[in-house]
Amino acid sequence: MRYLTFALCKGRLAKKTLELLEKLGITCNEMKDPASRKLIFVNEELKLKFFLAKGPDVPTYVEYGAADIGVVGKDVIIEEGKKVHEVLDLGFGTCRMCVCGPSEAKALLSNHELIRVATKYPNIAKDYFYNKKHQTVEIIKLNGSIELAPIVGLAEVIVDIVETGSTLKENGLEVLEEVCPLSARMIVNPVSMRMENERVRKLITDLRKLLLEER
Repeated sequence: MRYLTFALCKGRLAKKTLELLEKLGITCNEMKDPASRKLIFVNEELKLKFFLAKGPDVPTYVEYGAADIGVVGKDVIIEEGKKVHEVLDLGFGTCRMCVCGPSEAKALLSNHELIRVATKYPNIAKDYFYNKKHQTVEIIKLNGSIELAPIVGLAEVIVDIVETGSTLKENGLEVLEEVCPLSARMIVNPVSMRMENERVRKLITDLRKLLLEER
């Protein structure tokens, strides 16, 4: 039997995913060692491999078959646009992708004015403004604190992930429009879905059942 390989998004999502898998009896004790310098962790008994990757890289590993299964935020799946099967909403890591800015920017959105939008997610922003709102905007890609853009006059609004909204409030900004809800999703390589159909489907079924029981 070949190994099934999981690519997990580093940090909170990986921790929550492993906690979920443990409830199904899928464990990887090697990953619990904080001193470990390993890159790939193995469960020999269940023929499973796990590795951690940065969020935007997870769909790439899955698309190219370096991982059979990945767990990553919905924002990354949409932004990266890779050829993967999204099979399950894991129900944690919930937040929203929103258009935010000072309250006076509301009028610019409702009047469909030509504005500048700062974001870490140019593809999501472009799709929202061009295809859903039919508003022409100039999109500026940033990597750091997006909230800074409207404050220093770089952009009228931003498109960013909102969890509690406290950072926005502290900086005199607010949610103006919601783009889409987000949470952690499980993705599968299309070839693995065919070749390892039985094992992958069993995992999805077991996880779905567990999530229903926990709700």
